[in-house]
Amino acid sequence: MKVSPTLMGFVYLFLGILFTYVAILSADETIWNFITILLAFFATLDFGVGIRMFIIHFKIKKHNKKK
Repeated sequence: MKVSPTLMGFVYLFLGILFTYVAILSADETIWNFITILLAFFATLDFGVGIRMFIIHFKIKKHNKKK
């Protein structure tokens, strides 16, 4: 079973939002603690992969239109 890049893009964007939300909740007094920075790092990676999945989807769609 194939999973489309669009679905994976939405999954990664959802995970990025979830990690961002948890990072905001974990920042008690300051954001400069290890857990908050780690969660923000994972959120950044997830947003990047999600955007990349959408770009791949549009490239595949454009390539299929040429055929």
